[in-house]
Amino acid sequence: MKANGKVIKYGDNIDTDVIIPARYLNTTDHKELASHCMEDIDKEFVNKVKDGDIMVGGANFGCGSSREHAPIAIKASGISCVIAKDFARIFYRNAINIGLPILECAEASEDIDEGNEVEVDFDTGVITNKTKNKTYQAVAFPEFMQGIINAGGLVEYIKKGM
Repeated sequence: MKANGKVIKYGDNIDTDVIIPARYLNTTDHKELASHCMEDIDKEFVNKVKDGDIMVGGANFGCGSSREHAPIAIKASGISCVIAKDFARIFYRNAINIGLPILECAEASEDIDEGNEVEVDFDTGVITNKTKNKTYQAVAFPEFMQGIINAGGLVEYIKKGM
């Protein structure tokens, strides 16, 4: 499985309150959550994000509360993958559970710039920055975790009897 898109980049310590502000947690509608994704730090996010785009963050991405709404908002906005230096543990687990591909790669996180065209190969963990003609190596997910992501999340994975 691969993702291809333009990069939208953020820094370190992007917490779940920034990803989806608490005032919107009274809904489970994915499109509604997506319409407010990142709005407290990037008012233009919802206008500039396109299906397939890739979000890049720094260290401790997804820190804060354990809300599943955060990775749902990112995925529903059209983001195909999040690359970061590292992820908060609960965000990492929630992202996998809802089928949002994420990769940890410090070198890619630091070197990729806003607007770069990036391709991600989830089978190998290779991240290719087409703009800079550079590659980075992230750790690929084990096959069973790729199955969860490919199924659209843990619930769908279980329903399919994988």
